[in-house]
Amino acid sequence: MLKRVSIIGSGSWGTALVKMFSDSGIPVSWLVRNPEQQIFIQTSGHNPRYLSFAPLRMKYIQPAADPLQAVKGSDLVIFAVPSAYLEQNLQRLDKAWLGDKHLAVSIKGFIPGSGCTPSQYLSRKFSRDESSISVIAGSCQAEEIAAKKNTFITVCGTDAAWIKKISTALNNTSYLQTISNADPVGVEYAAILKNILGIAIGIASGLQYGENFQATVIANAMREIREFLNNILPAERDFFASAYCGDILATAYAEQNCNRILGTLVGRGIHVNKALQTLTPIAEGFQASKELLPVLKDIPVTMPIINCVYRILHKHANPITEFNLLEKHLT
Repeated sequence: MLKRVSIIGSGSWGTALVKMFSDSGIPVSWLVRNPEQQIFIQTSGHNPRYLSFAPLRMKYIQPAADPLQAVKGSDLVIFAVPSAYLEQNLQRLDKAWLGDKHLAVSIKGFIPGSGCTPSQYLSRKFSRDESSISVIAGSCQAEEIAAKKNTFITVCGTDAAWIKKISTALNNTSYLQTISNADPVGVEYAAILKNILGIAIGIASGLQYGENFQATVIANAMREIREFLNNILPAERDFFASAYCGDILATAYAEQNCNRILGTLVGRGIHVNKALQTLTPIAEGFQASKELLPVLKDIPVTMPIINCVYRILHKHANPITEFNLLEKHLT
């Protein structure tokens, strides 16, 4: 049984994880941004900025602005910050503080400049075997968890004992069900790519394409993602499992998803930089579409949808022109 969990990250998803474990009766140490946020959470029982409508079970939650206090006494440390800020948060943690703790990530983006998934990056940073790091993934939405809507969450890893321990803890709520998966890096790749797809569907919506076209884009994108996974990380996997197809569909069709919102704004003609400024939380698919480009050069796959999004976001290509070209590649 888990004694105490540390959550690194106080955004929407970090808050959702805190809620999940505390609702399960697991003590949580929560690393927040500053003492002001710590005091607000302690006195109000709410995160002041993210999922602020959700009451938190403070009986089980200890917010801390001090990194050492946030990880002290925990047997599991979960990193749940935007990928762009992982390194910044790691610099606040002494490697020795984490020596006897199991590590997990719940981040859906490449670490900037590294070409690594979050678990790969952590394994190199802390000199650990990549297979020793667990991954907590979807398909799920932070807002639905905050509202206690029935949610399936995937716990991934090759350490069966730890996967069981984490899953058992999360299954103690009325609204969560866990699914075990032994393909953590594959699930990470799928989660990263589905954020780019979410932007593509948002652009299509902003351009006033209908549901038939959007469904065709999703079906083609699923093929792209499956071929990418089979080439970069060959393995026996059920691609129709919720951690793959389920997460893809949840992001593509969730109108409140920040990646889809970004795409919709861009499709309506708003410059990408202005669109990004309006978003909280961060749309991970924006940076992921850029970080993916060098990875694609090393594998023999054709990904017209992913490349289309890259050109629109980072080369300032015209969305109308790009989607007219994309139509010719869809089957």
